[in-house]
Amino acid sequence: MAKKSIKEVISKSQEAIFVDFYADWCGPCHSMDPVISEVMNELDGKVKLLKVNVDKHPQLAQQFGIRSIPHYMLFKRGKILWRKGGIITKRDLAKSLKGFI
Repeated sequence: MAKKSIKEVISKSQEAIFVDFYADWCGPCHSMDPVISEVMNELDGKVKLLKVNVDKHPQLAQQFGIRSIPHYMLFKRGKILWRKGGIITKRDLAKSLKGFI
């Protein structure tokens, strides 16, 4: 089966998708990884995680207006439900995402 493009996954998904725009060289991105993992576990599969490396997908980052990383977006059926840039606490992230599921 052909690998779906990220855009395709985002636009066709019936469930919420949390997109983490990051880069390997980004310190704050790495510090957010355990926070995101914990929140995803708490949400118990109700939200899918999609990590997008902005260095490997610059057009996608540009298309969504990502100017700084880390940057997070929540999509459902291709629509942006929520977005936030920078470091975010586990509590705030969980609260924000739970509002949409």
